[in-house]
Amino acid sequence: MLNNKIRYALVKGNKTYGQITDELLANVEQKPPLWWYGAMTIGTILLAIGAWAVYMSLSQGLGTWGLTNSVAWGWDIINFVWWIGIGHAGTAFSIFFLVFRQKWAGSINRAAEAMTVFAVVCAAMFPLLHMGRPWLAFYIAPYPNTRLLWLNFNSPLFWDVLAITTYLITSIMLWYMGMVPDLATIAQRTKNKVGKFLYGMFSMGWNGSLYSYNRYETLMKILGGLAAPLVISVHTIVALDFAVSVMPGWHTTILPPYFFVGAIFSGFAMVLTIMILLRKAFKLTDYITEKHLDNIAQVLKFGSLIIGLAYVTELFTAWYSGVEYEIFTFFRARFTGNYSVQFWVMFTFNAIIPQLFWFKKARRNLVILFIVSIIINIGMWFERYIILVSTLAQDYLPSSWTPYHPTMVDIGIYLGTFGLFTCGMMMFIRYIPIIAINEVKPIARAEKLRKLKEQNHEH
Repeated sequence: MLNNKIRYALVKGNKTYGQITDELLANVEQKPPLWWYGAMTIGTILLAIGAWAVYMSLSQGLGTWGLTNSVAWGWDIINFVWWIGIGHAGTAFSIFFLVFRQKWAGSINRAAEAMTVFAVVCAAMFPLLHMGRPWLAFYIAPYPNTRLLWLNFNSPLFWDVLAITTYLITSIMLWYMGMVPDLATIAQRTKNKVGKFLYGMFSMGWNGSLYSYNRYETLMKILGGLAAPLVISVHTIVALDFAVSVMPGWHTTILPPYFFVGAIFSGFAMVLTIMILLRKAFKLTDYITEKHLDNIAQVLKFGSLIIGLAYVTELFTAWYSGVEYEIFTFFRARFTGNYSVQFWVMFTFNAIIPQLFWFKKARRNLVILFIVSIIINIGMWFERYIILVSTLAQDYLPSSWTPYHPTMVDIGIYLGTFGLFTCGMMMFIRYIPIIAINEVKPIARAEKLRKLKEQNHEH
């Protein structure tokens, strides 16, 4: 029976299964284009800069960072929260659209899941380095250590380790299991003996039978069900790192939902950026259509409304509470004070500019989509900066107030994470189909059935 929910052409061109396989495996079977080598070169250079910064941090200590006695969390935690937010989109695409049976996500979820894995790896670097002595990181593991002491279960650092580790493992499983049918297809088609062995090994004996597909779909639903609460809990735990404190601007119950929506918002913006680039680079306009990009823009539009509501709610709560420290932090430090420029950049980029997506012409204009998606992630970075620095740099005691400035080592580590992310995504693009073939084929079949039904109805 035709799925009545599919009302738009999600796969164009009236393609056969053979055409879909050939076109979606082109990035794996053909030589990489010149821009791929350029991107890998840039990513490698950034990765080398990051390696130097990590070496400086480990050899000379955290004094090479811009941290002070007051601002004990700086660019490290800012970038940690930012990368974790970006890492939410892939899993959200997979599980929420699986639950709600949104077929249009089939062309996007593979790349979004890859983005999730690499973003979470980038995020995991910062708490590890911020420990100061990462070679003692095993003390964070939940077992009695060599001193016969259990770790501090009240420590936000421990919460972050559990959240990141669990989320990373689940994201890798969800991403990898979704690739199994496509890996088997590559193993059958490739003529390279090494490639045939590796792809065949990782496809785990997939034979494409109905029994295999039934077991596969059951497993994906189970993984989706396990991952669904993780998407909510991971960024909630990150938010609790702040909310459990007594610092002005942090000690509020709005932070968990606020952080969660912000993570989905920034993650979807990064997905939009990447999908526009991949769509153009590999000529995937028949698979990543204007409707796909339009739907992501719709999500960003409503995410922007919720983010704007959260900003206004914070200001109202601070004013209504009458607590002078909260009023100072939100109105004198952020709204009109030393951090007003960053605050208004954050507010404009996140709550105002995305409202362009109320207009269909803006949602269908690739240039506007691309620019706004980048603007959103810049705004979300400033949001993390405002939350952290404005509170720590100007806390309860004016005598301890101090400005915060990142050092070259701080900046180097941040650039290194971009290099890691870029190299990871380029390797993914080179060896894995960007779009899930096994998910696109049923959509293409549904499109054909819909067209036949419309033609029969006309006759």
